[in-house]
Amino acid sequence: MSGIMQADELKKIIEDGIPSAQVTVQGDGDHFEATIVSPEFEGRNKVQQHQIVYAALGDLMQGAVHALSFRTFTPEDWSKQL
Repeated sequence: MSGIMQADELKKIIEDGIPSAQVTVQGDGDHFEATIVSPEFEGRNKVQQHQIVYAALGDLMQGAVHALSFRTFTPEDWSKQL
C-alpha cells in the first residue's frame, strides 16, 4: 500500500466497523464522499449516526483520511431518496 487511502479501502473499513452497512465511497486519495445506509442508525439522530461512523474509522480520521464528507441514512430514509 502506498500510504494513500483508496476509496475501496475506506469502504471496507467502514463495512468492517458497521457490518450491517451498505457503503459507497468516491474520492481521489485525499478527499472522499461516502454514503452509508445501515439499520444501526434507526432511532438515532444524525450526530449519533456520525459518531458510529467515526468510531468505525478510528484513528484514520487523524491521518490517512484527510477529508471525508459522508451522509448517513436508515434503510427506510434511503428508500425515500431513490
